[in-house]
Amino acid sequence: QVQLVESGGGSVPSGGSLRLSCQASVYTGTSYYMGWFRQAPGKEREVVSCISARGASTYYADSVKGRFTIVRDNAKNTLYLQMSSLRPEDTAMYYCAAAGLGGVWPPLRPSAYNYWGQGTQVTVSL
Repeated sequence: QVQLVESGGGSVPSGGSLRLSCQASVYTGTSYYMGWFRQAPGKEREVVSCISARGASTYYADSVKGRFTIVRDNAKNTLYLQMSSLRPEDTAMYYCAAAGLGGVWPPLRPSAYNYWGQGTQVTVSL
């Protein structure tokens, strides 16, 4: 069982930056891909970024490529999402998730993930 707790969300103006963190309750460095998803009101949950178990491979949605950076610190059991040049359309609840290594890479669908955090809200104003 893996418990995930996100933090770092908030309200920022357009062009601002935030760093989201996701603390895992167990070591995930050899067993799980990790990902960030987001869900805006009335929309489906979508993948933002994901990272392989040791951090060698990453994936970014086209909408965030060049603006967001995913990093994992396995020694601290922590996943990060550095977000810069934020836009109003980035406004959403952001979720951290863990996917077992038995699945395909990159794990883009929510159904590929076994564990989820409770989410942290990001609001970007004009």
